[in-house]
Amino acid sequence: MRGTVEPGYEPLREAFAAVAGEGAQLAVRVAGRQVADLWTGEDVTADSLTGVFSSTKGATFLVLALLAQEGSVRLDREVAAYWPEFAAEGKGAVTVRDLAGHRAGAIGTAEGFTPAEVADDAALAARLAPHRPYWRPGATFGYHALTVGALVGEVVRRATGATLKQVYDERVRRPYGVDVHLGLPEAEEPRVLPVLPPAPEAQDRDAVPEAPDSIAGIAGNLHHREPTVLAALPNAREVRAGGQASVAGVGSARGLARLYAAAVTGVDGRPPLLSAATAAECARPFSAGHDLVLGVRRAYGLGFMTARPFLGADAFGHDGAGGSMAFADPARGLAFGFVPRRFPSPGGAGPGTERLAVLARDCARRAG
Repeated sequence: MRGTVEPGYEPLREAFAAVAGEGAQLAVRVAGRQVADLWTGEDVTADSLTGVFSSTKGATFLVLALLAQEGSVRLDREVAAYWPEFAAEGKGAVTVRDLAGHRAGAIGTAEGFTPAEVADDAALAARLAPHRPYWRPGATFGYHALTVGALVGEVVRRATGATLKQVYDERVRRPYGVDVHLGLPEAEEPRVLPVLPPAPEAQDRDAVPEAPDSIAGIAGNLHHREPTVLAALPNAREVRAGGQASVAGVGSARGLARLYAAAVTGVDGRPPLLSAATAAECARPFSAGHDLVLGVRRAYGLGFMTARPFLGADAFGHDGAGGSMAFADPARGLAFGFVPRRFPSPGGAGPGTERLAVLARDCARRAG
């Protein structure tokens, strides 16, 4: 294991070793200052870049929150006011807040998406706008796993004239030095470590497979003749370069922690991107209860995962199927980023990562 921790944060070393597996990175910031920076594994460095899967959505929703804060996008305005084509098939009353809160039912299409479309948010948006929703919009919610970035991104483009990636690069990534990329430049490719596939012995052999044409299957694009293999997505240069804003982000733990520090505390003398009121809006549960796609209880605020039982009530963030996790806990001034090398089975950040997050929060509390 390599890296450093500040006094008071030493327990993170042992906890990180317990969850790092064959390679991982951990970064923790408090009040903007980095207090833990750890990494381990063959070929892994502090600056290695890896696919962060749905932790990408944190960058997407931060852009939306920033634009809502300044009034460029109105959260309770209908999506169709910005993007008229989206009103088709009964989606006219869907608001921007509904869209970010996974309430629109625009999880996919009957035919599914080609691999090229999955990598291209503009193509996804064009396919989704005329398509019928998979439930009555607003009646319930379900995780828009592959599509929410494209949907939010199209609203951003129609409202501002710039792509979501352009706004993110100009307002967040470059000025705050955030090492999380939506559309990885060719010059950064030597830093990329491919995501390792799930270990065969870790497969859940008792799990009942999803029917490809089920709600969950459609959301995962499993019903297309070339079904999406989620674990392999960021290992394709086409996906990394395309930078679709749901699952194609490439970054490091340092980058994820810096993203959330930039949001709520600021870094390197720069002020926080979000006001306290906007940060509270990000964390306030909007869609809460049974997630129709994931089949579990979930809560989403302004797109962000929130009301996590192991964090404070004002915390918000996102994790990814590859095991990454990132969040801000404003009450503690805490920003957290964790990125593993191997795709877990089952996917997503597991209990070990949650315990690591709890420990980081406890250390921040004790350190004052």
